[in-house]
Amino acid sequence: MRYFLELAYRGTNYHGWQRQPNGLSVQEVLETAFSTVLRETIVIVGSGRTDAGVHAGQQYAHFETDVLLPTHLLRSVNRIIPNDIVVFDCFPVGPRDHARYTATYRYYQYSIIRRKDPFRDGLACVFFLPLDVDRMNDAADKLRQYTDFKSFSKVKTDVRTFNCRIDFAYWEVKPNGELMFHIRADRFLRGMVRAIVGTLMMVGQGRMTVADFERIIQTRDRQAAGRAAPAEGLSLVEVGYPDAVFSQRTNPLER
Repeated sequence: MRYFLELAYRGTNYHGWQRQPNGLSVQEVLETAFSTVLRETIVIVGSGRTDAGVHAGQQYAHFETDVLLPTHLLRSVNRIIPNDIVVFDCFPVGPRDHARYTATYRYYQYSIIRRKDPFRDGLACVFFLPLDVDRMNDAADKLRQYTDFKSFSKVKTDVRTFNCRIDFAYWEVKPNGELMFHIRADRFLRGMVRAIVGTLMMVGQGRMTVADFERIIQTRDRQAAGRAAPAEGLSLVEVGYPDAVFSQRTNPLER
């Protein structure tokens, strides 16, 4: 039987979602906990791989087991895992529903605050220099005109295509002065959002023009783009699926 998990985590203490040979990952923590509770080896597949230090307000994953799930599964798992990870729900899905390949979109937000804030430490990028948000939005709007984003992908990555369908990409200025970048797409390349944000910040500082930003997209060369923005400002906030995936989400387990 295949099950979906809905979860969230603060990525500060982890080397990203995916298991790593040289550091603790969110996937490893969850697999260890579920294997302990279900008393069999559990392999968990996520909807996508977040980088080291990146957070998730909503992440989905799936696993398979023939064991009858105990009603106390989530309560037991959440007791085992650290407080910076939480599993909200576990529900059965169809045998072909896949946390990664069935997903229709991923939505990320990037937060920039203008002064140090002890309550946002590790959850937002602190940046003091002035940024022209209107120019950054003009540049961000160019993203929707293209599908090939090789310029914003990590160089050493094993993908068949660099094409992504971007639904929206824009900056918002919150009443407290915080800058929030919103971007949603059907898929993202490794390091793509942070590379886009870092390059847009160069536009905002006047270090490149909107036309320069568009040319970077066209060059398909990662070295032409700016440095990746710091990981702590980035959060995966929503993953979308067809409604049919949730058709059996009727009897939540005890939390």
